[in-house]
Amino acid sequence: MSSKMARRARLLRIGLNLYPPYIGAGVRVRHISPDFREVRVKMVLSWFNRNYVGTQFGGSLYSMTDPFFMLMLMENLGRDYIVWDKAANIEFITPGKGPVYADFRIDHSLLDEVREQTAGGAKCLPRLHAEVRDSEGTLVARVQKTLYVRLKPRLRQAG
Repeated sequence: MSSKMARRARLLRIGLNLYPPYIGAGVRVRHISPDFREVRVKMVLSWFNRNYVGTQFGGSLYSMTDPFFMLMLMENLGRDYIVWDKAANIEFITPGKGPVYADFRIDHSLLDEVREQTAGGAKCLPRLHAEVRDSEGTLVARVQKTLYVRLKPRLRQAG
């Protein structure tokens, strides 16, 4: 892992924490590992993200989880790959009544699988999961993201 990658992780964290929609929603990126394989996000309950019944607004809960798997794969796979969000699902389990947290992780096996499936020019649609929990560890929501990953056209093997 290079110091360049660690610097990029730090700058991305700062940039996301200055992103107006995240400021308004009370979302803070607490940690991005230097290798972009772990991210931790926190969202406080405030007037700006409180719904009609006084709990975390569902759109804010989803928003706090939205970009991270895509960003993590982009950084780990490099510029030779197209990485897009393809689909998402969020299941609300219990109301968020205070600060909530989400952790995102990817491992070598996922990266190896994506590289193997896309080597011949095919697309890969990995499904990744994250959980949103409150300060006591109670599950607030489950999120599933499906990403689209493929080598850029100039690198695909003619088949």
